[in-house]
Amino acid sequence: MDITIFQTMLPHDDPQVALDFYRDSLGFEVRNDVEYQGMHWITVGPAGQPDTAIVLYPPAATPGLTEDERRMVTEMMAKKVAEMAEPDRVMAERLHEIITGAAPGLEPKTWYGMPAYAKDGKVVCFFQGAAKFQARYATLGFNDTAKLDDGTMWPTAYALKKLTSADEKEIAELVKRAVS
Repeated sequence: MDITIFQTMLPHDDPQVALDFYRDSLGFEVRNDVEYQGMHWITVGPAGQPDTAIVLYPPAATPGLTEDERRMVTEMMAKKVAEMAEPDRVMAERLHEIITGAAPGLEPKTWYGMPAYAKDGKVVCFFQGAAKFQARYATLGFNDTAKLDDGTMWPTAYALKKLTSADEKEIAELVKRAVS
């Protein structure tokens, strides 16, 4: 089977960093760079392949989700959680309650097939069930957008075997801090 991708869109936070990577590191050619109100839409692609392009767009230009879209994404995530085996499913359902209760502004979504929660389109935290990677524990992870910095070193993932009420309180506090 021959699969060809003609165009895809990827977010970028910094047009210069994006150019440094796609143009200078990967050797892609810049086909277009549109600036509007300080935001850049940059089209790049591999040299010699004019039909293949990546449009790098500023996430700030993407409008928020409508209520219907938010409901649909939440339903998609709920389906993924429902597919999980016990005890991952029970833990993911409880984490959903804890996370959305602690930070109602986070947007539920799936991220690499896992339940995740995003702020301004960027994943802040995610749940990785133990069964997915045949691990002995599930994981609650935080991405670099989470504001958990504490000195020069801090944890970004937590192993979960079960959730106690003390764990639930700590997770709620971590999530609140992550989005502060």
